[in-house]
Amino acid sequence: MTDSTEPVPVRSGAVSLILADSRFPGGGHVHSGGLEEAVERGLIHGTADLRPFLAGRLRATGELTAVFAAAAAHAAARGVTRRHWAVLDSEFDARTPSAAQREASRAQGRGTARAASAGWPSPVLRELLAETPRPHHPVILGVITGMSGGRPVDAASTAAYLAVSGPASAAVRLLGLDPLAVNGIVANLSRALDDVAGRAAAVAGDDPRDLPAPGAPALDLLAEAQLRHHKEEVRLFAS
Repeated sequence: MTDSTEPVPVRSGAVSLILADSRFPGGGHVHSGGLEEAVERGLIHGTADLRPFLAGRLRATGELTAVFAAAAAHAAARGVTRRHWAVLDSEFDARTPSAAQREASRAQGRGTARAASAGWPSPVLRELLAETPRPHHPVILGVITGMSGGRPVDAASTAAYLAVSGPASAAVRLLGLDPLAVNGIVANLSRALDDVAGRAAAVAGDDPRDLPAPGAPALDLLAEAQLRHHKEEVRLFAS
């Protein structure tokens, strides 16, 4: 008989499913990825507009997060010095020019780290959090996947999927779109998701300073505008 409070080891395949689940308390499905601001500006009205938005986000933010999730999984699996985590985290920081996007990533990362610490603690996780208490979201995703026996491509797939599933969920809430139609858009991105994950896994073992830096200035601007609007709303409410 085992102590019911003792964490139970989780297989790597199950870990990927847990991390991608909207019920996982890590915040991956909370952030709209700029979609809220795009809707506010009248740039997205329905599924016809949502499709290219999600495809573009996948090729930019999705590819960047996939690359760093894969790199973190590779590092966690092979064992690295504690300093490596700081380098990996700072390199993602450098590739994320939007302060709003950086803060969202760290907030989601911290939420994921707290859930992971409770669910499946490990020395690797403790070392990461000792070096970076608020790690970026793709870094902690990769560490959890790698320390659970998952492959870099598994971590990359999870990160890429969350990059589109979060905004897709937001579109249903904000625009009242048909959930089946929105899920169909995400499903039609499956081949592109696989391609992104494959490219990310191919460079997982590279020096963090040499990792790709895909980006989308328009998404960065939308994220910054969305943050400003939220701050203005808070000020108005407080007054």
